[in-house]
Amino acid sequence: MTAPAHIAGLYRHPVKGLTPEPMSGARLEAGAAFPGDRLYAVEIGPSGFDPLAPAHISKMRFAVLARIPAVARVTSRWDEATGALSLTAPGLDPIVVLLGDAAGDRALEAWLTTALGEEATAPLRVLDGRGHRFMDDPKGAVSVLNLASVRDLGERIGRTLDPLRFRANVHVEGWAPWIENDVAGRCLRLGEAGLRAIKPIRRCVAVDVDPATGDRDADLVGDLMRLYGHAFCGLYLSVETTGRLAVGDPVDWPVDWIE
Repeated sequence: MTAPAHIAGLYRHPVKGLTPEPMSGARLEAGAAFPGDRLYAVEIGPSGFDPLAPAHISKMRFAVLARIPAVARVTSRWDEATGALSLTAPGLDPIVVLLGDAAGDRALEAWLTTALGEEATAPLRVLDGRGHRFMDDPKGAVSVLNLASVRDLGERIGRTLDPLRFRANVHVEGWAPWIENDVAGRCLRLGEAGLRAIKPIRRCVAVDVDPATGDRDADLVGDLMRLYGHAFCGLYLSVETTGRLAVGDPVDWPVDWIE
């Protein structure tokens, strides 16, 4: 890879399934997940999650795009300093709740039940990970999306794809398409932070949902299999050394070692 690469976007998802929130910068901590990401989830019916013994739970037990495309019609914004979550949805009055507060959580559950209508097929309940992250994969501390791969897929199917469909933490510009599929175990730097590639991200039907409309308007998993023989788009990484990163920072990869 000879072309210079850089961070084109940074995103967190404070509540699993809800709005990706753009960030200008962040600090990655060794051994930790992306800051502010998947801190909370909303289960549909009992999920089996135990906050006293947190463990990975299938995303299909939560209010996420793969299960309920209409979740995309809810727009949310989290205030990290206060814990307040602001939400809007078509046809509903906006609401502001305090996440982690019993009254705030109950208000969110009631409001979201109304927003999802018939799609809320069982009682909703807000879950606080209390340090646990509600990742699709327990090894997915940080997720990276190669924008060139998204463009290549879009060009082959004849449409422009919004990268937000893929709900990654870091968008990278400047890589060749699909190089991320063959680098498991290699190291890279995002800004000042050192990371190690774990494995490609296997996609599910969540990416078929238009994040702007909540409509399932594509078969991208089928397109990936048909065109490339795999269902991968993106990369999971672990944080090996602490450091800051920001939009516009260089991406140095692959590197053979991390200080």
